[in-house]
Amino acid sequence: MQHPTSTDIQRVRTFLLDLQERICTALEQQETLGGGTAKFIIDDWERAEGGGGRSRVLQDGEVIEKGGVMFSHINIRQLPASATARHPEIAGAKAQALGVSLVIHPKNPNVPTSHANIRLFVAEREGKDPIWWFGGGFDLTPFYPNDDDIKQWHQNAYDLCQPFGDTVYDEHKKWCDDYFYLKHRDEQRGVGGLFFDDLNCWDFEKCFAYMQAVGNGYLNSILPIFEKNQAKPYTQEQREFQLYRRGRYVEFNLVYDRGTIFGLQTGGRIESILVSLPNLVSWSYRPEWSDEEQRLTDYYLKPRNWLE
Repeated sequence: MQHPTSTDIQRVRTFLLDLQERICTALEQQETLGGGTAKFIIDDWERAEGGGGRSRVLQDGEVIEKGGVMFSHINIRQLPASATARHPEIAGAKAQALGVSLVIHPKNPNVPTSHANIRLFVAEREGKDPIWWFGGGFDLTPFYPNDDDIKQWHQNAYDLCQPFGDTVYDEHKKWCDDYFYLKHRDEQRGVGGLFFDDLNCWDFEKCFAYMQAVGNGYLNSILPIFEKNQAKPYTQEQREFQLYRRGRYVEFNLVYDRGTIFGLQTGGRIESILVSLPNLVSWSYRPEWSDEEQRLTDYYLKPRNWLE
């Protein structure tokens, strides 16, 4: 198996930084179109153990209430066993991980929350070949779902997967449904998308190409949804429902999300790890909702074939 060289890792880093810049620029343009002036602040940071990152955060916009687009490239001197449950063979190894992770919480309840993440992980063991893999994906969490938006979201995911094999979309779509599942609520976090991890079944170049396709696919998929929905009127009741549903997002990220758990167990930067949480969120005790709102959980937050 081809192993990534330092040049390969630098190529991945260059792509990730460029992707972060392009996503932030595009989302700032949506903010401007919505009459807002908020911008992504840039927060560069370093890590005592090695490496660092660039956090970019936009808050209190007219279109985006909170958005974090985070780049990191960190060095880990010794992987703790608690962070290597799925790969016990690399416990104690040194490693590096680099990626872009983002969560965008729109202000308008008619625009879904969206998430994307792409990453490369390389573990080096004394006297042995390095172990590497890519991971990532993107997923959509609507509050007032639009069938056309969901279908187009999945159609874009299907199309970008096709050059890599006829089964890739079905496999990574199912992985997304299985992963973004709140067991204690018995519901999905949203309407899914793609999710993959431990990807090294192809050679490095093909894996890298797929990661790039997923990263670029997020931007191509989310911008039309903003453009279509961000100016729609909404009521205070819809706003309250949005804040309530954000609570499910928080529950997943704090209880189940592997990235959050890995970051905490490896001494990650807390502000960056928890930037995915919205500024405003609510929990209500057994609230009553309209039929439309109840349909979100009864129909949309179930795994299904959205391309039928």
